[in-house]
Amino acid sequence: MTPEEFWRILHDAPQPRLISFRLYYDDGGRPIVYSMDDLPGNYIEVDAETFARGSHQVRVIDGRLIKFDSQSALPKLRPNQVQGTACHPLDVSVIVDANGPHVKWST
Repeated sequence: MTPEEFWRILHDAPQPRLISFRLYYDDGGRPIVYSMDDLPGNYIEVDAETFARGSHQVRVIDGRLIKFDSQSALPKLRPNQVQGTACHPLDVSVIVDANGPHVKWST
């Protein structure tokens, strides 16, 4: 290969594509997928750290990424002696009659 051939090949090589980190979301602003591909649908560009984290605890509102705290989205159940749902003493996922042995749980 001659130097002229090398430089011609190098000159004719396609320009590298710019890297773009995207978050695709639905019409409600809920995340669908993080991708570097050009896919159909709504998307916003995000930074590399947000892309690497890949969190779905976000919403897209007016073209801006809004993060929300998972603690506020899903309240934790706590035992409550006065009010709440009567559950089996050994399994909170089993609802029982309040007249039998139970533990009440509420948010």
